[in-house]
Amino acid sequence: MSEIAGQTAALRSGATAVVHESYSFACMRCGHGWEQSYEIEHHTDADNHEFVIYVANQQVVPSPLSRPTCQNCDGHVVRIMRPGQVSSVLDAAHRPQHRAPQAGPVEVPEVPDVPAQAKERHHWQLSDLLHPFHHRKAS
Repeated sequence: MSEIAGQTAALRSGATAVVHESYSFACMRCGHGWEQSYEIEHHTDADNHEFVIYVANQQVVPSPLSRPTCQNCDGHVVRIMRPGQVSSVLDAAHRPQHRAPQAGPVEVPEVPDVPAQAKERHHWQLSDLLHPFHHRKAS
């Protein structure tokens, strides 16, 4: 085992608590989406300071919350969402599309008689819109 791998194994064995979290990611540059689960190991160093280590697929990885990188284009404009967001969109995209059946003949409901005044509509003219300004005189 290499020296770095040995240090990583020793470091990981001293976890005081392990929390499992998952996130969905979407790259705002290329549109790629993915999900990843992490083991977040809580540790305490020799000076009694707490720190965490993120582990994904048995590998120590940088925190996905600090500066996530797109797996597709290496971009750093990545949106982090709650787990399941990407998979639900992918599931919906792969589901067969159901079309609504065509509607049959439509009956138009009877409209009660409307008084003649209500039927007439005022047709606005440019002069109607300019009327409030007619009282002004050019200086």
